[in-house]
Amino acid sequence: MNCLPLIEAKREGRTLSPEQIHAVVAGVVAETIPDYQLSALLMAIFFRGLDPVETRALTLAMRDSGDKLSFPSDPARPVVDKHSTGGIGDKVSLPLAPLLACLGFRVPMISGRSLGITGGTLDKLDSIPGYRSRLTREEIIQQVQDIGCVICGQTETMVPADRRLYSLRDASGTVPSISLITASILSKKLAEGIEALVLDVKFGTAAFMQTRDDARALAKSMTVIANEAGVKTRSLLTDMNRPLGRTAGNWLEVKESVECLEGRGPADLRELVIDCAAHLMVVTGKESELAAARAKAAAQLDSGAALQKWNEMLRAQGTDVAAFTDKLSRDHTAPAVLEVKAPRTGFVAKADARILGEVVRDLGGGRMTKEAAVDFDVGLDRLVAVSEPVKAGELLCRIHARTQAQAEGAVARVVSAFEFSDAPASAPPLVVEIL
Repeated sequence: MNCLPLIEAKREGRTLSPEQIHAVVAGVVAETIPDYQLSALLMAIFFRGLDPVETRALTLAMRDSGDKLSFPSDPARPVVDKHSTGGIGDKVSLPLAPLLACLGFRVPMISGRSLGITGGTLDKLDSIPGYRSRLTREEIIQQVQDIGCVICGQTETMVPADRRLYSLRDASGTVPSISLITASILSKKLAEGIEALVLDVKFGTAAFMQTRDDARALAKSMTVIANEAGVKTRSLLTDMNRPLGRTAGNWLEVKESVECLEGRGPADLRELVIDCAAHLMVVTGKESELAAARAKAAAQLDSGAALQKWNEMLRAQGTDVAAFTDKLSRDHTAPAVLEVKAPRTGFVAKADARILGEVVRDLGGGRMTKEAAVDFDVGLDRLVAVSEPVKAGELLCRIHARTQAQAEGAVARVVSAFEFSDAPASAPPLVVEIL
């Protein structure tokens, strides 16, 4: 395919037709457009943008570039999912999927891996002994029908256009485009055959969208297009200036997810899990009011049913239950653990999620490139939350590292992430806006 006229048209700010966009996506999959031309087109899109019609055409063309999931009609068990734009300590998907299954939903949760400082759901799950995150299309559908939920990776034949385009966006510096982000996220979610979707769009120091306005623009773009595509969608704007929960790091976040399912996890994690479930209950008509939906989700979480469903999902995906139980019982699995103490008495006024996320990444808990290996056991836990009191010498958090030297080398950076005040200040709300 000769892509040059389309590059020139977008460079000059002209609108591409849906037919032209579908032709480009077909060329991406067939590899008939060279990387240098695709990179040039992505750069033109980055600077000139896509209008809503173009963005919708790109999203649907990418969705249709490979296989899609399809489930038998069952009005009593809507097919739903959740997507987060990524953050530090964001392990919501792990307790949410089994909770949704207990609430009468079917959940084909196709997830990704970490890149940069944001954690990936699949990396967390891969820290579980024996867990299979790579399933076939048929296995995904069967497990969702039988158990109600699955959390796994994208199959080789689902949305292949995104796989190539994302790697080029990463290499060409064109990732921060709302239209391209929208198409990348939604094409994969729409390919799941879902009926409803809740989007957790984060903003702040450790979020992809730094400002609330940018997060709102992305949320609006995705919400409108998903609804137009027939998927009932609601977006939550959430604060990512501070970590979510009290852990950051793959295995440590799995442990905290289990604690949430046992009814003893951190309050902010529980709040967001319940909120995501409640919004899906309302948009699918299972409940008419958010308050009633929240109460029902909380009761189901507290009953232990979601924990049982989680264990059922783990067994179905190959988990070595004995090894998993043994690993959960250990205080830590990293070779070195170091306590970080508060330098002064006061109240925690700030816990900079970006700094803490960078520490976890540099300890080996994240990756700078998609090919990099991840150390599942490193990270931070027992993080003191914003607004909590602390005395000089008391615990701020623990560093889990591969070596004692690495742990000691991270202490100053961890301490620098915290600011203190003499007077207590209430923590800002976690969910700040709903679209």
